[in-house]
Amino acid sequence: MTTEATLTSTSASPTARQVWTRARGIALALVVLLAGAVAIAVIRSDARHGELDPRSADPGGSRAVAELLADRGVDTRVVTTLDEAATAAGPDTTLLVAAPDLLTPTQQTRLHNAFADSRGRTVLVASGSASVERLAPGVTADPATSLDSTLSPDCALPAAQRAGTADTGGVRYSTTHLGADACYPSERLATLLRIPDSTGDGDTIALGAPDILLNDHLDEQGNASLALQLLGSRPHLVWYLPSLSDTSAANPDDERSFFDLLPSGWLWGTLQLFIAAALAALWRARRLGPLVPEKLPVAIRASETAEGRARLYRKTDARDRAADALRSTTRTRLAPLVGVPVTQAHTPEALLPALSAHLHDDGQDQQSLLFGPPPSDDAALISLADRLDALEREVRRP
Repeated sequence: MTTEATLTSTSASPTARQVWTRARGIALALVVLLAGAVAIAVIRSDARHGELDPRSADPGGSRAVAELLADRGVDTRVVTTLDEAATAAGPDTTLLVAAPDLLTPTQQTRLHNAFADSRGRTVLVASGSASVERLAPGVTADPATSLDSTLSPDCALPAAQRAGTADTGGVRYSTTHLGADACYPSERLATLLRIPDSTGDGDTIALGAPDILLNDHLDEQGNASLALQLLGSRPHLVWYLPSLSDTSAANPDDERSFFDLLPSGWLWGTLQLFIAAALAALWRARRLGPLVPEKLPVAIRASETAEGRARLYRKTDARDRAADALRSTTRTRLAPLVGVPVTQAHTPEALLPALSAHLHDDGQDQQSLLFGPPPSDDAALISLADRLDALEREVRRP
Protein backbone atom coordinates (compact mmCIF):
# COMPACT_ATOMS: atom_id res chain seq x y z
CA MET A 1 0.00 0.00 0.00
CA THR A 2 3.02 2.30 0.57
CA THR A 3 4.05 1.96 -3.07
CA GLU A 4 0.49 2.63 -4.22
CA ALA A 5 0.22 5.79 -2.06
CA THR A 6 3.59 7.00 -3.30
CA LEU A 7 2.66 6.46 -6.91
CA THR A 8 -0.70 8.17 -6.44
CA SER A 9 0.81 11.24 -4.74
CA THR A 10 3.60 11.45 -7.31
CA SER A 11 1.26 11.33 -10.24
CA ALA A 12 -0.89 14.09 -8.71
CA SER A 13 1.98 16.42 -7.72
CA PRO A 14 2.28 19.58 -9.88
CA THR A 15 5.38 20.00 -11.99
CA ALA A 16 7.71 22.98 -11.74
CA ARG A 17 6.23 24.40 -14.94
CA GLN A 18 2.70 24.17 -13.52
CA VAL A 19 3.76 25.89 -10.29
CA TRP A 20 5.42 28.72 -12.25
CA THR A 21 2.35 29.11 -14.48
CA ARG A 22 0.11 29.51 -11.45
CA ALA A 23 2.42 31.83 -9.52
CA ARG A 24 3.82 34.08 -12.26
CA GLY A 25 0.90 36.51 -12.06
CA ILE A 26 1.42 37.07 -8.34
CA ALA A 27 5.19 37.35 -8.83
CA LEU A 28 4.74 39.93 -11.59
CA ALA A 29 2.38 41.97 -9.40
CA LEU A 30 4.89 41.96 -6.54
CA VAL A 31 7.70 43.07 -8.87
CA VAL A 32 5.58 45.93 -10.21
CA LEU A 33 4.60 46.96 -6.67
CA LEU A 34 8.23 46.92 -5.52
CA ALA A 35 9.38 48.90 -8.54
CA GLY A 36 6.67 51.48 -7.93
CA ALA A 37 7.64 51.83 -4.27
CA VAL A 38 11.29 52.33 -5.18
CA ALA A 39 10.39 54.90 -7.83
CA ILE A 40 8.21 56.87 -5.40
CA ALA A 41 10.93 56.76 -2.76
CA VAL A 42 13.53 58.05 -5.22
CA ILE A 43 11.26 60.85 -6.47
CA ARG A 44 10.36 62.04 -2.97
CA SER A 45 13.73 61.46 -1.35
CA ASP A 46 14.96 64.96 -2.15
CA ALA A 47 11.87 66.63 -0.68
CA ARG A 48 11.32 64.64 2.52
CA HIS A 49 13.58 64.39 5.53
CA GLY A 50 13.47 62.71 8.89
CA GLU A 51 12.05 63.87 12.20
CA LEU A 52 13.67 66.91 13.80
CA ASP A 53 15.31 67.85 10.50
CA PRO A 54 15.45 71.66 10.07
CA ARG A 55 15.10 71.19 6.30
CA SER A 56 11.80 69.34 6.61
CA ALA A 57 8.39 70.99 6.35
CA ASP A 58 6.63 67.81 7.50
CA PRO A 59 4.72 67.89 10.82
CA GLY A 60 7.63 66.09 12.47
CA GLY A 61 10.26 68.35 10.95
CA SER A 62 11.80 71.54 12.33
CA ARG A 63 11.93 73.87 9.35
CA ALA A 64 9.68 76.46 11.01
CA VAL A 65 12.00 77.08 13.97
CA ALA A 66 15.01 77.23 11.63
CA GLU A 67 13.34 79.94 9.53
CA LEU A 68 12.36 81.93 12.65
CA LEU A 69 15.97 81.76 13.83
CA ALA A 70 17.16 82.90 10.39
CA ASP A 71 14.91 85.97 10.67
CA ARG A 72 16.76 86.80 13.90
CA GLY A 73 20.19 86.46 12.30
CA VAL A 74 21.01 82.92 13.45
CA ASP A 75 22.30 80.69 10.65
CA THR A 76 21.56 76.96 10.88
CA ARG A 77 23.91 74.31 9.50
CA VAL A 78 23.03 70.63 9.39
CA VAL A 79 25.80 68.08 10.00
CA THR A 80 25.52 64.30 10.00
CA THR A 81 28.95 63.13 11.16
CA LEU A 82 30.68 63.29 14.51
CA ASP A 83 33.77 64.96 13.06
CA GLU A 84 31.71 67.86 11.68
CA ALA A 85 29.85 68.28 14.96
CA ALA A 86 33.05 68.16 17.07
CA THR A 87 34.91 70.73 14.98
CA ALA A 88 31.91 73.08 14.94
CA ALA A 89 31.85 73.51 18.74
CA GLY A 90 32.84 77.02 19.80
CA PRO A 91 31.87 79.98 22.00
CA ASP A 92 29.68 81.53 19.30
CA THR A 93 27.93 78.25 18.40
CA THR A 94 24.95 76.32 19.72
CA LEU A 95 25.27 72.59 19.07
CA LEU A 96 21.96 70.70 18.98
CA VAL A 97 22.16 66.89 19.12
CA ALA A 98 18.86 65.62 17.72
CA ALA A 99 19.09 61.94 18.74
CA PRO A 100 21.83 61.39 21.33
CA ASP A 101 20.80 57.78 22.00
CA LEU A 102 21.77 56.82 18.42
CA LEU A 103 25.41 57.59 19.16
CA THR A 104 27.72 54.81 20.30
CA PRO A 105 29.42 55.14 23.71
CA THR A 106 32.69 56.07 22.01
CA GLN A 107 30.97 58.76 19.94
CA GLN A 108 29.25 60.15 23.01
CA THR A 109 32.56 60.42 24.87
CA ARG A 110 34.29 62.11 21.91
CA LEU A 111 31.46 64.58 21.47
CA HIS A 112 31.47 65.53 25.14
CA ASN A 113 35.22 66.10 25.10
CA ALA A 114 34.79 68.36 22.07
CA PHE A 115 32.19 70.74 23.58
CA ALA A 116 33.04 70.47 27.31
CA ASP A 117 35.39 73.49 27.29
CA SER A 118 34.16 75.21 24.13
CA ARG A 119 32.21 77.87 26.12
CA GLY A 120 29.32 77.31 23.73
CA ARG A 121 25.86 75.87 24.31
CA THR A 122 24.94 72.22 23.74
CA VAL A 123 21.30 71.11 23.56
CA LEU A 124 20.57 67.39 24.03
CA VAL A 125 17.10 66.48 22.76
CA ALA A 126 15.37 63.61 24.63
CA SER A 127 18.66 62.13 25.78
CA GLY A 128 17.95 58.90 27.66
CA SER A 129 19.95 57.01 30.24
CA ALA A 130 22.06 55.42 27.45
CA SER A 131 23.64 58.76 26.52
CA VAL A 132 22.98 61.55 29.02
CA GLU A 133 25.45 60.25 31.62
CA ARG A 134 28.29 60.50 29.09
CA LEU A 135 27.22 63.70 27.36
CA ALA A 136 26.35 65.45 30.61
CA PRO A 137 28.22 63.85 33.53
CA GLY A 138 26.36 64.22 36.80
CA VAL A 139 22.94 64.02 35.10
CA THR A 140 20.71 60.94 35.35
CA ALA A 141 17.63 60.13 33.28
CA ASP A 142 14.72 58.61 35.15
CA PRO A 143 13.34 55.36 33.61
CA ALA A 144 9.75 56.65 33.89
CA THR A 145 8.84 59.48 31.53
CA SER A 146 6.50 62.34 32.31
CA LEU A 147 2.79 61.60 32.08
CA ASP A 148 2.00 65.26 31.26
CA SER A 149 3.17 66.93 28.07
CA THR A 150 2.45 70.57 28.93
CA LEU A 151 4.25 71.78 32.05
CA SER A 152 4.92 75.05 33.88
CA PRO A 153 8.49 76.38 34.21
CA ASP A 154 8.63 76.62 38.04
CA CYS A 155 12.28 77.76 37.96
CA ALA A 156 14.35 80.95 37.82
CA LEU A 157 15.78 80.44 34.32
CA PRO A 158 14.93 83.65 32.38
CA ALA A 159 14.18 81.82 29.13
CA ALA A 160 11.69 79.55 30.88
CA GLN A 161 10.10 82.45 32.77
CA ARG A 162 9.51 84.39 29.54
CA ALA A 163 8.17 81.38 27.64
CA GLY A 164 5.77 80.16 30.33
CA THR A 165 4.11 76.78 29.91
CA ALA A 166 5.59 74.58 27.18
CA ASP A 167 5.45 71.03 25.87
CA THR A 168 8.60 69.69 27.49
CA GLY A 169 7.07 66.63 29.13
CA GLY A 170 9.12 63.55 28.27
CA VAL A 171 12.36 62.26 29.77
CA ARG A 172 12.83 63.44 33.36
CA TYR A 173 16.25 64.33 34.76
CA SER A 174 17.98 64.66 38.10
CA THR A 175 21.46 66.08 38.70
CA THR A 176 24.15 66.49 41.31
CA HIS A 177 25.22 69.92 39.98
CA LEU A 178 24.44 72.57 42.59
CA GLY A 179 24.30 75.41 40.07
CA ALA A 180 21.94 73.68 37.62
CA ASP A 181 18.57 75.14 36.64
CA ALA A 182 15.85 72.47 36.95
CA CYS A 183 12.78 73.62 35.01
CA TYR A 184 9.38 72.27 33.98
CA PRO A 185 9.24 69.65 36.74
CA SER A 186 7.06 66.57 36.57
CA GLU A 187 6.68 64.85 39.93
CA ARG A 188 9.68 66.82 41.25
CA LEU A 189 12.00 65.80 38.39
CA ALA A 190 12.97 68.34 35.73
CA THR A 191 12.17 67.89 32.05
CA LEU A 192 14.48 70.78 31.12
CA LEU A 193 17.85 70.96 32.81
CA ARG A 194 20.55 73.62 32.28
CA ILE A 195 24.04 72.77 33.54
CA PRO A 196 26.71 75.52 33.29
CA ASP A 197 30.24 74.46 32.35
CA SER A 198 33.38 75.02 34.40
CA THR A 199 34.12 78.38 32.71
CA GLY A 200 30.69 79.79 33.40
CA ASP A 201 30.31 81.03 29.80
CA GLY A 202 28.93 77.86 28.23
CA ASP A 203 26.27 75.37 29.27
CA THR A 204 24.55 72.10 28.43
CA ILE A 205 20.78 71.84 28.20
CA ALA A 206 18.99 68.51 28.53
CA LEU A 207 15.56 68.81 26.92
CA GLY A 208 13.14 66.02 27.83
CA ALA A 209 11.02 66.09 24.63
CA PRO A 210 11.42 67.39 21.07
CA ASP A 211 7.88 68.84 20.87
CA ILE A 212 8.89 72.51 21.16
CA LEU A 213 11.02 72.11 18.00
CA LEU A 214 8.46 70.35 15.79
CA ASN A 215 6.50 72.17 13.09
CA ASP A 216 3.09 70.97 14.29
CA HIS A 217 3.71 72.03 17.93
CA LEU A 218 5.70 75.22 17.53
CA ASP A 219 2.64 77.51 17.69
CA GLU A 220 1.28 75.90 20.86
CA GLN A 221 1.82 77.12 24.45
CA GLY A 222 5.14 78.92 24.80
CA ASN A 223 6.99 76.43 22.58
CA ALA A 224 8.18 78.94 19.99
CA SER A 225 9.47 81.38 22.62
CA LEU A 226 11.34 78.68 24.51
CA ALA A 227 12.82 77.15 21.32
CA LEU A 228 14.05 80.52 20.00
CA GLN A 229 15.64 81.44 23.33
CA LEU A 230 17.39 78.09 23.76
CA LEU A 231 18.71 77.96 20.19
CA GLY A 232 19.14 81.65 19.43
CA SER A 233 21.54 82.71 22.17
CA ARG A 234 24.50 82.52 19.75
CA PRO A 235 24.81 83.53 16.08
CA HIS A 236 25.56 80.02 14.79
CA LEU A 237 23.48 76.89 15.24
CA VAL A 238 24.91 73.48 14.30
CA TRP A 239 22.13 70.90 14.01
CA TYR A 240 23.65 67.44 14.46
CA LEU A 241 21.57 64.59 12.99
CA PRO A 242 23.41 61.33 13.78
CA SER A 243 23.65 59.09 10.74
CA LEU A 244 24.17 55.34 10.43
CA SER A 245 26.63 56.00 7.61
CA ASP A 246 29.00 57.86 9.95
CA THR A 247 32.30 55.95 9.91
CA SER A 248 33.08 57.01 13.47
CA ALA A 249 30.37 54.61 14.66
CA ALA A 250 32.42 51.61 13.46
CA ASN A 251 34.20 50.80 16.68
CA PRO A 252 34.79 47.13 17.64
CA ASP A 253 34.44 48.01 21.33
CA ASP A 254 30.88 49.21 20.75
CA GLU A 255 29.63 46.09 18.94
CA ARG A 256 26.41 44.85 20.43
CA SER A 257 24.41 41.71 19.84
CA PHE A 258 20.99 41.62 18.26
CA PHE A 259 19.28 41.42 21.66
CA ASP A 260 21.21 44.47 22.87
CA LEU A 261 19.69 46.49 20.04
CA LEU A 262 16.12 45.58 20.99
CA PRO A 263 14.34 48.21 23.10
CA SER A 264 13.55 47.30 26.68
CA GLY A 265 10.29 45.40 26.99
CA TRP A 266 10.43 43.69 23.60
CA LEU A 267 11.74 40.40 24.98
CA TRP A 268 8.99 40.28 27.58
CA GLY A 269 6.39 41.21 24.95
CA THR A 270 7.65 38.48 22.62
CA LEU A 271 7.42 35.92 25.44
CA GLN A 272 3.83 36.96 26.07
CA LEU A 273 3.02 36.50 22.39
CA PHE A 274 4.49 32.99 22.42
CA ILE A 275 2.44 32.09 25.50
CA ALA A 276 -0.71 33.47 23.86
CA ALA A 277 0.01 31.50 20.68
CA ALA A 278 0.52 28.29 22.68
CA LEU A 279 -2.76 28.80 24.55
CA ALA A 280 -4.58 29.48 21.27
CA ALA A 281 -3.08 26.31 19.76
CA LEU A 282 -4.25 24.25 22.73
CA TRP A 283 -7.70 25.82 22.51
CA ARG A 284 -8.12 25.18 18.79
CA ALA A 285 -6.22 21.86 18.60
CA ARG A 286 -7.97 18.74 17.34
CA ARG A 287 -9.28 16.66 20.23
CA LEU A 288 -8.22 13.00 20.20
CA GLY A 289 -11.15 10.61 20.17
CA PRO A 290 -12.89 7.90 18.13
CA LEU A 291 -12.82 8.17 14.36
CA VAL A 292 -15.91 9.72 12.84
CA PRO A 293 -16.84 8.58 9.34
CA GLU A 294 -17.37 11.37 6.86
CA LYS A 295 -19.07 11.31 3.52
CA LEU A 296 -16.81 11.64 0.53
CA PRO A 297 -17.21 14.92 -1.32
CA VAL A 298 -17.41 13.00 -4.62
CA ALA A 299 -18.84 9.53 -5.19
CA ILE A 300 -16.45 7.44 -7.32
CA ARG A 301 -17.65 4.28 -9.00
CA ALA A 302 -15.89 1.06 -8.08
CA SER A 303 -15.07 0.39 -11.71
CA GLU A 304 -13.20 3.67 -12.01
CA THR A 305 -11.19 2.92 -8.87
CA ALA A 306 -10.31 -0.55 -10.15
CA GLU A 307 -9.34 0.85 -13.54
CA GLY A 308 -7.16 3.55 -11.99
CA ARG A 309 -5.32 1.05 -9.80
CA ALA A 310 -4.87 -1.27 -12.78
CA ARG A 311 -3.26 1.53 -14.77
CA LEU A 312 -0.84 2.21 -11.91
CA TYR A 313 0.10 -1.45 -11.77
CA ARG A 314 0.61 -1.54 -15.53
CA LYS A 315 2.68 1.65 -15.52
CA THR A 316 5.13 0.16 -13.02
CA ASP A 317 4.99 -3.45 -14.40
CA ALA A 318 3.70 -4.58 -11.01
CA ARG A 319 2.26 -7.88 -12.23
CA ASP A 320 3.16 -9.56 -8.97
CA ARG A 321 1.08 -7.09 -6.91
CA ALA A 322 -1.80 -7.29 -9.39
CA ALA A 323 -1.75 -11.10 -9.23
CA ASP A 324 -1.64 -11.04 -5.42
CA ALA A 325 -4.64 -8.68 -5.35
CA LEU A 326 -6.63 -10.93 -7.72
CA ARG A 327 -5.79 -14.14 -5.83
CA SER A 328 -6.40 -12.59 -2.39
CA THR A 329 -9.84 -11.30 -3.41
CA THR A 330 -10.78 -14.65 -4.96
CA ARG A 331 -9.71 -16.59 -1.86
CA THR A 332 -11.73 -14.24 0.35
CA ARG A 333 -14.86 -14.84 -1.71
CA LEU A 334 -14.35 -18.64 -2.02
CA ALA A 335 -13.77 -19.35 1.67
CA PRO A 336 -17.40 -18.85 2.85
CA LEU A 337 -18.67 -20.84 -0.13
CA VAL A 338 -16.71 -23.98 0.88
CA GLY A 339 -17.24 -23.59 4.64
CA VAL A 340 -13.88 -22.07 5.62
CA PRO A 341 -13.70 -19.05 7.94
CA VAL A 342 -12.57 -15.88 6.22
CA THR A 343 -9.67 -15.57 8.69
CA GLN A 344 -8.25 -18.83 7.23
CA ALA A 345 -8.98 -18.00 3.59
CA HIS A 346 -5.28 -17.33 2.87
CA THR A 347 -4.02 -20.52 4.51
CA PRO A 348 -3.50 -23.30 1.91
CA GLU A 349 -3.87 -26.09 4.49
CA ALA A 350 -7.38 -24.90 5.36
CA LEU A 351 -8.72 -23.65 2.02
CA LEU A 352 -7.46 -26.20 -0.52
CA PRO A 353 -8.85 -29.42 1.12
CA ALA A 354 -12.28 -27.83 1.51
CA LEU A 355 -12.18 -26.57 -2.07
CA SER A 356 -11.12 -30.01 -3.44
CA ALA A 357 -13.92 -31.72 -1.51
CA HIS A 358 -16.40 -29.26 -2.96
CA LEU A 359 -15.16 -29.76 -6.55
CA HIS A 360 -14.33 -33.49 -6.18
CA ASP A 361 -10.75 -33.28 -7.56
CA ASP A 362 -7.20 -33.63 -6.22
CA GLY A 363 -6.66 -29.83 -5.75
CA GLN A 364 -3.39 -29.58 -7.71
CA ASP A 365 -4.75 -27.00 -10.14
CA GLN A 366 -6.18 -24.91 -7.31
CA GLN A 367 -2.79 -24.93 -5.52
CA SER A 368 -0.97 -23.27 -8.43
CA LEU A 369 -3.94 -21.10 -9.32
CA LEU A 370 -4.58 -19.60 -5.86
CA PHE A 371 -1.08 -19.70 -4.32
CA GLY A 372 1.26 -20.00 -7.30
CA PRO A 373 4.09 -17.78 -8.52
CA PRO A 374 3.46 -14.39 -10.16
CA PRO A 375 2.81 -14.38 -13.94
CA SER A 376 5.75 -13.65 -16.22
CA ASP A 377 3.98 -11.33 -18.68
CA ASP A 378 0.70 -9.51 -19.28
CA ALA A 379 -0.79 -12.43 -21.22
CA ALA A 380 -0.18 -14.76 -18.29
CA LEU A 381 -1.79 -12.19 -15.95
CA ILE A 382 -4.90 -12.03 -18.13
CA SER A 383 -5.03 -15.83 -18.26
CA LEU A 384 -4.76 -15.94 -14.46
CA ALA A 385 -7.70 -13.54 -14.08
CA ASP A 386 -9.83 -15.64 -16.48
CA ARG A 387 -9.01 -18.88 -14.62
CA LEU A 388 -9.85 -17.33 -11.26
CA ASP A 389 -13.21 -16.16 -12.60
CA ALA A 390 -13.90 -19.63 -13.97
CA LEU A 391 -13.02 -21.27 -10.64
CA GLU A 392 -15.34 -18.95 -8.73
CA ARG A 393 -18.19 -19.59 -11.16
CA GLU A 394 -17.68 -23.33 -10.84
CA VAL A 395 -17.80 -23.18 -7.01
CA ARG A 396 -20.94 -21.06 -7.10
CA ARG A 397 -22.66 -23.43 -9.52
CA PRO A 398 -25.46 -25.33 -7.71
